[in-house]
Amino acid sequence: MASILVFMAGTQLYVLTEYTDRFFSWTINPPLTAAFLGASYWASFLLEFLASRKRTWAESRIAVAPVLTFTTLTLIVTLLHLDKFHLDTSAHEPITIFATWAWIIVYAVVPPLMFAVLLFQTRLPGADVPRGEPLPIWMRGLLGFHGTVMVLLGLAFFVAPTAVAPIWPWTLTALTGRAVGAWLLGLGIAALQVVWENDWARVQIALVSYLGLGVLHLIAMMRYLGLFNWSQARSWLYLIFILSIFAVGLYGTLRARQVVPTALPEAS
Repeated sequence: MASILVFMAGTQLYVLTEYTDRFFSWTINPPLTAAFLGASYWASFLLEFLASRKRTWAESRIAVAPVLTFTTLTLIVTLLHLDKFHLDTSAHEPITIFATWAWIIVYAVVPPLMFAVLLFQTRLPGADVPRGEPLPIWMRGLLGFHGTVMVLLGLAFFVAPTAVAPIWPWTLTALTGRAVGAWLLGLGIAALQVVWENDWARVQIALVSYLGLGVLHLIAMMRYLGLFNWSQARSWLYLIFILSIFAVGLYGTLRARQVVPTALPEAS
């Protein structure tokens, strides 16, 4: 159910990118920001859907901390900027009002529910399956770099979005800056958790999601190429960063398919 809601949010933003005034909870400009958020939602959908199909906690927990972080921060963003949301029934269509209230309800319910599930899971008896083949050092180093950059940048955007906005390659408001920051924090935590797990079987689904993230963001860039100022270093740095996400995701996805997952212990 959760993955379906994530997919729907991604569709609103990545497909109906230029119609957020009607089909989303708040109006997003420029549309590249909506595409960025939509790409992140769809990549998260991959992560959550694949996690739901795993048999062990060790192989599925890679989805929990990033999603819990993102949903909690997004609830805070919503409350901080509630005046920007489409809640005025006299100014918006019923479908717009419905989308807005659905957003508010989902983000009010999901964080405490996920925290309860996490608490329940950590109290269950048992131990993780032993780690199998580790990731190469260069890959852990690059993912560690990705994660650190995204977490630090996400924190900066969340705390002081207007002050940090000039370093971003396109225009962000306080609301969209914090929304982007919430995603950066969630994605950064996911990348750092991959480094910590350091096992192909445990991080396979995260690498598939990472590949999807890179592909979707590259497509978003191509859709709105004119919004980038290529005479500025920040546009090139953004492109290089996204390309590196794509490269790590592609290599990791292909390599993980070759690794035999650690077998579950037989019942005695």
